[in-house]
Parts: sequence; C-alpha cells; structure tokens
Amino acid sequence: MTVRAPAPPALPRRRRRWGIVLGAAVALGAIVLLAFGSIGSALVYYLTPSELVARGERAVGETVRVGGLVEPGSVSGPPTDLRFVLTDGQTHVAVRADSAPTSSFREGTGAVVEGTLGVDGVFRATRVIVKHDENYEAPAPGETPGGSVFVPAEEPGRP
Repeated sequence: MTVRAPAPPALPRRRRRWGIVLGAAVALGAIVLLAFGSIGSALVYYLTPSELVARGERAVGETVRVGGLVEPGSVSGPPTDLRFVLTDGQTHVAVRADSAPTSSFREGTGAVVEGTLGVDGVFRATRVIVKHDENYEAPAPGETPGGSVFVPAEEPGRP
C-alpha cells in the first residue's frame, strides 16, 4: 500500500480565504438590504395638531395623517358624517370624517385621521384609525369580530 500526498487545492489558501470573506460580506449585505430596505415604507408617521397648524398654507390640500385625542363633548353627527375635534393639548383641529370609525371610538381616546386640511381649517378625514389598549375583548356570541361601527347616540353616558 502506497501513501500518496494529497492533491494540491484548486486555489491557494490565501485566495480561498478571501473568497469566503467576500462571499460572506455579499450575503450579509443582501440580508441587511432586505431587512432594512423596506422599513421606511412600512413606518406610519403622523403629525400632531400643533405640527399641522404650524405648516400653515403648505398643509392645505396635502394628504397627511394627524394624531391626537378626541376632545370630550366634540363628537356629533351620524357615523358616516362624523364631526369631532382632535387635540394634542395645545392646538385643536376640527375633523369631519366620511367613514364610520370602529365601535372603540370614544371621546377622550386617541385617534389618527388620514385626509386633507381644507382652506376653511376643517380636516376632511377619509379614514379614522382608533388607538386602543392591548386588552382583547371577545365579541359577544353571534357577533362578528370588528363588525361593529361607532354610533354616537349609543355611546355610554350620552343621551
């Protein structure tokens, strides 16, 4: 039995090491690009009422999201023509929404509205997103989850 020397590697050790390092760097770069490349489009930004008013004339007609608290005593109108005031504690913005918010919409709770500010100073919302806590309440038997909408007359504590 004869023992032969191992065949020489296809690439010298030094070149093979750099190839592995380069391949790992390209793979890592691809992972970082995929992971963080689409974060900007996934983030949802909104302005406070003070920031919206500070924009002045530039804010008129621009589609934005505004977030704040629904001012107590300001909700009126039917769910499909809802009027309320959104505040950040300093500035108040009148809102008119043409889409009914969910049943978790209440005075004094947080909301984010998406739409445009009119020249008359009224924010016309095409979408009302209600902020809520993390406590889950199961729907009553026979109800569909998320199937209910806000009805001002049925709000607890209101006539």
